[in-house]
Amino acid sequence: MGADGVILAALAAHQADASRLLPASSMLLFHAAAVLAAVALTERGIVTAKGGLMAAFGFVVASALFAGDLSFRHFAGHALFPMAAPTGGTLLIASWLGLAVAAAWPRRS
Repeated sequence: MGADGVILAALAAHQADASRLLPASSMLLFHAAAVLAAVALTERGIVTAKGGLMAAFGFVVASALFAGDLSFRHFAGHALFPMAAPTGGTLLIASWLGLAVAAAWPRRS
């Protein structure tokens, strides 16, 4: 995700009319760090295992949908599938909320 985000940022900087690539790049870069953080929080026991891993998985899938749709629109001229980017964005919101719940939910000893 991080490498793809850097690639899209470079393409956005060097291609004409690449306005969709910059938000795609940002989503990938931000959420690559979020995946690492969610896994680290899970491994340290700060968040519940199920909640932390579900959030990390959600970040990966949602970022791929969001960035994939924007990239596909730029390079292919049409959407990945109808509502792909909004679905990815909604899943990103749900994943962040899930991570917050995993942090707030009491862990069982």
